[in-house]
Amino acid sequence: MKTTILAGLIGMMGVAAAGTAAAQQAPQGESPWMVRVRALNLDWANKSEAGSGSLNPTNLPADSIQAANKLIPEVDISYFLTKNIAMELILTVPQKHDTKISQGPLAQSLGSFKQLPPTLTLQYHFIPDGKFRPYVGAGINYTRISGVDLKTSTGTVLTLDDSSVGGAMQAGVDIPINKNLSFNFDVKKIYISTDVKIGGEKVSNLKLDPLAIGVGLGWRF
Repeated sequence: MKTTILAGLIGMMGVAAAGTAAAQQAPQGESPWMVRVRALNLDWANKSEAGSGSLNPTNLPADSIQAANKLIPEVDISYFLTKNIAMELILTVPQKHDTKISQGPLAQSLGSFKQLPPTLTLQYHFIPDGKFRPYVGAGINYTRISGVDLKTSTGTVLTLDDSSVGGAMQAGVDIPINKNLSFNFDVKKIYISTDVKIGGEKVSNLKLDPLAIGVGLGWRF
């Protein structure tokens, strides 16, 4: 899986290099750089396996590990290789997420973890000079998981993987307000998963796979 994703990233970089070299450049006087700031709602998929190993399925039913949805800030930096093709780096700061077991005899609050999910996408902008400028994108996400503080009421400590690598898909629209400023609406599906362990033994797998819906402003330099 990681090899496939790495190959995809190398392919994106190749397309970007070819686009830069070939290119129909942005009009003279128009900068290829754009920065957007968004408020982003993370709606987690929260798909988890039933318990295994030392944690049997009766005590930990499927889809019972739940991370809380959260509204977070997001900044992204885009570079337009041509009028229609851009690369976007999506950034935020490490975000803390409360986590619980939502059903079964172990239903309880577990604590929290932090995640930092930088994402790189290659975008196609359909109508770059229009009054309504839709785009789609696809790319790679690398999530760093830290600050894991998950514990049951009996003192059992749960751990997560340190990182996750997965794909990302995106669709959105820019609506110009003036020459440089635009309103932005953006939807992303980001694939993030981690094993859940007790004492180093895997007891479940949690697919977070958030749907990220954002609104904000963009500035074309």
